[in-house]
Amino acid sequence: MSSAPANLIDGRAIAAQIQRELAARVAALKQRGVVPGLAFIRVGEDAASKVYVGRKEKACAELGMVSETHVLPEKTSELELLALIGKLNSTAHIHGILVQAPLPKPIRESVVFSTVLPAKDVDGFHPVNVGKLMLGDDSGFKPCTPAGVVELLLRSGVKTEGAEVVVLGRGNIVGKPMAAMLCQKGRAANSTVTLCHSATRDIKAHCRRADIIVAAMGVAEFVKADMVKPGAVVMDVGVNRVPDATAKTGTKLVGDVAFAEVQPIAGKITPNPGGVGPMTIAMLLQNTVRAAEAFLKT
Repeated sequence: MSSAPANLIDGRAIAAQIQRELAARVAALKQRGVVPGLAFIRVGEDAASKVYVGRKEKACAELGMVSETHVLPEKTSELELLALIGKLNSTAHIHGILVQAPLPKPIRESVVFSTVLPAKDVDGFHPVNVGKLMLGDDSGFKPCTPAGVVELLLRSGVKTEGAEVVVLGRGNIVGKPMAAMLCQKGRAANSTVTLCHSATRDIKAHCRRADIIVAAMGVAEFVKADMVKPGAVVMDVGVNRVPDATAKTGTKLVGDVAFAEVQPIAGKITPNPGGVGPMTIAMLLQNTVRAAEAFLKT
């Protein structure tokens, strides 16, 4: 019976470990009369959004949490969406609110994310929570995907202190918060971070000196073998759909890393799927449990 390569970071196994830890906290909350509640809002019929929300609903049910999904028509106005968020902000049994992106135009995501109460912003996108992250204030909620990457590094025994880290991508959801988390003073941080993007000169040179690469550019198989220092840790956050004549749908999902050629070189690497993805959901559940615990203290 063949075993998985020793350098794979198993996101599914680590996410399951976190969910077991959360189960005890959910049980403790229930003993005090509180069931963590998470509301999902989906606008329109984006196929990927349907899948992502479905996975999150399933994870909530498995953990014994309550979730409710509000599906709004594609033509919903920004005011109508904000009104729903306002209602959920004042709903006592809902401790977390997640508005699934992308949102149809002309709805402004920045306005929507700023309308969710910071105490219920389990996605970590409200300016208050973004500010707390930049200040190193752990009382706020951190965005789920970069928080999941940090947990993967920590629980895989990757030393981040003093490490040279290259983050590929400067998006608000992964790149910027990822860089902010890893350069803070504290646990699973204290790194020297270079944030690369589409205007960076000679990205390959930056990557080749990195001890840790976090790939979040949204470019299919961007990171090649000649960009990776032997023994480096490679975290693949990308989700890209590319043509595949052998697949029933005619496409397949790949990450931002050319896994087959990078895996033999890397010291540790996340598979895709099965790496960062499950951790994003685990961090969402963790943030919601934290929100419910904070609700008890108010």
